[in-house]
Amino acid sequence: MSLAVEPPEIVTAQDVVDVRPHPSATHASPGKTPSSPISKEAGVHTGSVDYSSSDDGNQFALEKNPFADPDTAEYWRGVYEKANYECRHVFDPSFVWSEEEERKLVRKLDWHVCLWACVMFFGLQVDRGNLVQAVADNLLPELGLTTNDYNYGNTVFLISFLLAELPSQLVSKKIGPDRWIPTQIVLWSLVAISQTAINGRTSFLITRALLGVLEGGFIPDVVLWLSYFYTSRELPVRLSYFWTSMATTTIVTSLLAFAIFHLDGVHGRSGWRWLFLIEGLITLTVGIASFFLMPASAVQTKAWYRPNGWFTDREISIVVNRVLRDDPSKGDMHNRQAVTPRRLWEAIKDYDLWPLYIIGLLAYIPQTPPTTYITLILKSAGFSTFNVNLLAIPSSVFHIITLILLTRLSDYLKERTFVAMLQSVWTLPCVFALRFWPGLLHNRWGTYALVTVLLSYPYCHAILVGWTSRNSNNVGARSVSAALYNIFVQVGSIISAYIYRADDAPHYHRGNKYLIIINFLSIAAFLSTKAYYVFRNKQRDKKWNSLTHEEQIKYRRETTLQGSRRLDYRFAH
Repeated sequence: MSLAVEPPEIVTAQDVVDVRPHPSATHASPGKTPSSPISKEAGVHTGSVDYSSSDDGNQFALEKNPFADPDTAEYWRGVYEKANYECRHVFDPSFVWSEEEERKLVRKLDWHVCLWACVMFFGLQVDRGNLVQAVADNLLPELGLTTNDYNYGNTVFLISFLLAELPSQLVSKKIGPDRWIPTQIVLWSLVAISQTAINGRTSFLITRALLGVLEGGFIPDVVLWLSYFYTSRELPVRLSYFWTSMATTTIVTSLLAFAIFHLDGVHGRSGWRWLFLIEGLITLTVGIASFFLMPASAVQTKAWYRPNGWFTDREISIVVNRVLRDDPSKGDMHNRQAVTPRRLWEAIKDYDLWPLYIIGLLAYIPQTPPTTYITLILKSAGFSTFNVNLLAIPSSVFHIITLILLTRLSDYLKERTFVAMLQSVWTLPCVFALRFWPGLLHNRWGTYALVTVLLSYPYCHAILVGWTSRNSNNVGARSVSAALYNIFVQVGSIISAYIYRADDAPHYHRGNKYLIIINFLSIAAFLSTKAYYVFRNKQRDKKWNSLTHEEQIKYRRETTLQGSRRLDYRFAH
């Protein structure tokens, strides 16, 4: 199929103000392209279509249709055929559906896709987070380890996790996240179970390294899978549920730890050994089930164990076409296609995404040391082993509430930067208070209240992951950018692992001073990113508007640039 037609502008559905033709364009002369309104963010033409015969339901679908122009639809049809996109046979520019149908379908997606993503994330968080609980049960003294060894173990895990991020994402893109993610979960569960036999520093570090390698890449892998089913506007909200499961996991595992630690001494095993064994078996079950509960795409939900699939034929068409109309580039690769070295290099050198990576590096450092050390801090304050895990539950509950509220606020205000920055604004006075708090050993409930408020912070990770995905603007770049963003987050975690040191215990005044400085840097990074994207959009507006209409058409037809590198693309902020 020939692709020698005018390529479409890079515009997503949430950015379109109105794609109906101006009245003056309705009777355009043959051979002339009728004028069309301008996209709110992208600032480019979006084509035209006649709505005179559409009912309300049809108009809902058509108003979100960037394929209304026949040449644009034909261009993308050629792209999907060339890429062997698995859903290409369902692509239909003229397909219409009602708003109520879409709402019902999104609820079904939430039940089948988002819920299981949260369950899998539960499995991740159980096995990467239970070390915090294990140290409350005297793991360190029993293995002859110090808090510096604990820090080193966390660093080994984080470096291994970091190094596995990009390779894992490339493997996932090649064989499909529906195959790779369950394999990851099963493998790391076996390592998690093996921790019940660790007997010293060496075996402790080996299991930390193996867990990092096997768990690295899981989060961007799941984000890639979710992007096959959800629009760019829906994704951050679903990711907020995804990370809500992290806080939920803390609550569940805290209760589990409270119960499991009562097995201390049974068959001569310490409570923390039973913790690793039982929780590892739980996540192994999740991994095995994931092989059966993760279809490759909306058109591949039927299997021998699920003969009717999840969706009717009409629902499949709605799932596929609404995602493509939100972001046509989601079909420019199929879900068993590897990212080529050229695409990888293009994504890595895309400097316009680096401001988001810098935010990922800085934004989570001020909260990480108190999170990692909460059990040790509370034990130093005088709370018992059993109580410290239960006392972590309230902050997890508040964390869930603030996370969901923050993401919803971003969606409601259509604002990313200032809303996400509220995380750093919340944290700043808390780390100030920690720095100058004199009552750690003498006012244990005051210490508990202060740490609880800090750890109840509104988590902006869902907004930033969705933001990175949105500004990547094609499947190949999105696969790489998700991994790169998470790599920077893990680098920040490595830095945070060395902020609280043994010679600074138990008040960690020096460490909290560093957290204050980093908190200010994080706020500066948010503000600088906002200014940068506003500047870049204005810069592109100026260049684009200086071109004649014919030059704009020629650019769209001949440019070899992809995704956010295109001159007719505008960044979200």
